[in-house]
Amino acid sequence: MFVMYAVIFTILGFLSMELAGWFIHKYLMHGPLWSIHKTHHEPSKSFFELNDVFSLLFGSIAIVLILLGVGELDYRFWMGAGISIYGMSYFFIHDVLVHRRFKWFERPRSKWLLGIFKAHQAHHATNKKNDAVSFGLFIVPKKYFKSK
Repeated sequence: MFVMYAVIFTILGFLSMELAGWFIHKYLMHGPLWSIHKTHHEPSKSFFELNDVFSLLFGSIAIVLILLGVGELDYRFWMGAGISIYGMSYFFIHDVLVHRRFKWFERPRSKWLLGIFKAHQAHHATNKKNDAVSFGLFIVPKKYFKSK
């Protein structure tokens, strides 16, 4: 029963981060927080962008949840673990595969990763606040998974 509890809340943490991330990206980052996020839509000569502060914020939420729940290994711990797994997935897919901040791998070849890659390229087709599409990492319109 404990394992099922842990798995459910870990998945819930992961999914809630994707949903919250989509909402925050669309309505806050491309809204009142655009002055921070626009650094991600502009060419940069630096390894870090002001936009990276969002990763620190989301990571801090995961750490706080893990610390609050570690004593009893309750839902907070597992939600924090799910958010952390999401953060690691985000780093690998977004920063390594899509933006190539680390050149560890070539362009993705799997249909699934290629769809995510195409959706993110479409998101960055503009550097304007209001013209962007596809705001999630895993929530991606089906059209990006179709072969040409």
